[in-house]
Amino acid sequence: MTTKRTSRAVAKSVPSLHPHVLVLHGPNLNLLGSREPGHYGLATLDDINRVLVSRGEAVNAQVETFQNNHEGALIDRIHQAAHDQVDFIVINPAGYTHTSIALRDALAATAIPFVEVHLSNIYAREPFRHHSYFSDLAVGVVSGLGAHGYELALEYALRHLPNRTSHGSQKTEKAH
Repeated sequence: MTTKRTSRAVAKSVPSLHPHVLVLHGPNLNLLGSREPGHYGLATLDDINRVLVSRGEAVNAQVETFQNNHEGALIDRIHQAAHDQVDFIVINPAGYTHTSIALRDALAATAIPFVEVHLSNIYAREPFRHHSYFSDLAVGVVSGLGAHGYELALEYALRHLPNRTSHGSQKTEKAH
């Protein structure tokens, strides 16, 4: 299942002063709310997406969400993100966290900064979940804070993207 929401109806082809954040949800996250609520909570994917898109609208940022159970679709969306002038990615790779070198390579190739999010504390679970193929590339990792982890990751992105020039690049601060 693919879920796609955006806080702007039409994406501009010219770089905008408004941040564009892509939120990617990996496999099985379409089952949130009913899937192992002891690990993942009761919030549904639609609940999470509504909060994120609403927060984006409140600060005039485009927040787009995308969920897919297929690795190739997630990789294609990451490739497309570079063409869509996405400024930042929030990603919950879900089960691909521990298995997908290809998804990691897509993030590395586009060089779009990202925060890795996990609803459950992956370090308090089975040993195979303790390794992530993404954490060393990520700007940060939020793990174990439930749906609120997505909100924290989005807040980080929004706070670190406001100083954009009309060309879409980051303004640099002068050293004191």
